[in-house]
Order: sequence, then structure tokens, then C-alpha cells
Amino acid sequence: MISPIGGEISISDEEFMAFQQLIKSLSGIYLADSKKQLVFGRLRNRVRQVGLTSFEAYLKVVKNPLQIAERQMMVDLLTTNETYFFREPKHFDFLKAEVLPHREKGRTLRIWSAACSSGEEPYSIGMVLADLIGIHKPSAWEITASDISQRIVDKAKLGVYANQRLDGIPPHYLKKYFTKVQIQGEDKIEIIDSIKERIRYQRLNLNENLPELGKFDVIFLRNMLIYFQTESKIEIAQRVIKTLQPGGWLMIGHSESLKDVDPKLKTVAPSIYRLASI
Repeated sequence: MISPIGGEISISDEEFMAFQQLIKSLSGIYLADSKKQLVFGRLRNRVRQVGLTSFEAYLKVVKNPLQIAERQMMVDLLTTNETYFFREPKHFDFLKAEVLPHREKGRTLRIWSAACSSGEEPYSIGMVLADLIGIHKPSAWEITASDISQRIVDKAKLGVYANQRLDGIPPHYLKKYFTKVQIQGEDKIEIIDSIKERIRYQRLNLNENLPELGKFDVIFLRNMLIYFQTESKIEIAQRVIKTLQPGGWLMIGHSESLKDVDPKLKTVAPSIYRLASI
């Protein structure tokens, strides 16, 4: 399995199983047996970058409790961050039609994007709120955005995207809430500061006890529960629901379900739930 630096390296079934167990213990994410090629593809370059010649040697590094930064790098590389602006648009339609018109006036509307990835989701939410509530009312609304990957959280904070990422953004939002920038000779777009300033980013592992976050009126927990086995999925959902205001809304991915997770959580539409007020 060991080959010279610059030569090809491979991953054995035993090494894959070790990574499988390690990522589950660190994040709760279960990598199915079919993900061996994904692990190989995402970690191969990192093995070389740190000057190692085999996955076996890299495993020794990331299993070392003192190697906190490298373990986080491994988690970052193995967690999926597929997203785009206004993904699953029915949730944003529901936010506009059902949630915002009935919000309690005079109180800050708090929304949590609990698996924010590279920022497209919280910025999509921010544009909706800016458009319907306003952008110059400091206490009207705020967004918390979190992800397990520090690397991806840092990227989200920048709010800078390639022009290919524009699909799905309504033209008037694009004109109103983005500016054109050039970075290293490449044309890109950047979300305006007045929306960036309303979003508080932080790295969070939803498979662990959460810090004090306060209560939220709306939580987006979309397209991440599918990566967990049933027991972990229920624990994460229950942990997140504890931060929801009575009467608050929870939105998950359309391919996910929270059946029987909490009797106080009622289905109001496919993938949309509301916590009972009492």
C-alpha cells in the first residue's frame, strides 16, 4: 500500500473502514460502504500535501488526539457541501407567504440556517427578509448560520461567488443585493455588506451538545439528516428542536422526514413542521 511521494497510492478496505469509524465518532456522519471511492478521492491529495506516502500513515496522524487541526481538515474534506441559491424554492415561498406576514411585530425575528454550507442558504434567507421586512431596521431580523466545516464557514463569511452560481437568484435580488468584484483576475459577485452584517456564522457539530444559541422562530435543517443513521438523526433533530420557539417553524429537505421525533412537532406541508404553541 505504500508508494513513493508523487507515485500512486491506494486505500485498502481496512483503511476505509477505519476512516468510516473515525468520521462517525467525530461528526456522527455515516459513510456507507459505497463511499470508499469518495474517501479516496477527497483525501488522496491531502495525504500527499502533508508529506505522507500512504493512507495508513495519514490515519495515524488524524487518530492522534493532539492533531486537532488535521482532524478538522479531514472532516472538512469528507463532509458534502452541495448547495445553491434558493434551493428547494417552496420553502422560501412558504417563508414569504405564511411566516413573515404573521410574525410578531416589535420583536427580532431569529432564523437559524443549521447546515449553511458555503452560505447560499443564509444569504437567500437574508435577501427575502431584506426585501419584505427591510434592511435598515437593526433589530428587525437576524440570522445564525452554522456548519461542521470551519473551512466552509470561512468561505461563507466572504459571501463571494463565481458567476456560474447565479442560477436561481431572482434578477431583482441580483441587482439589489450583489456587487460585481474581480478577484485574481476573475469576475465574481459578492453579497452586499448590509446583508452580511445580519448573519452570524459559527462552526457547530450538531452531533454534539450545542452551545447557548437562544430561541429561533424558524430553523432550516435541510439536506443533512440523510447522512446520519436513524439514532443519530433523531438525536440531532431533538437537539435542534429544543432551540425552536413555541409556534416556530422547522424546514428540512424534501427527501427527509421527522416522523415521530417529537409529538409537539406537527407537519403543515411536505418537509415543513411547526412546534405546538403550548
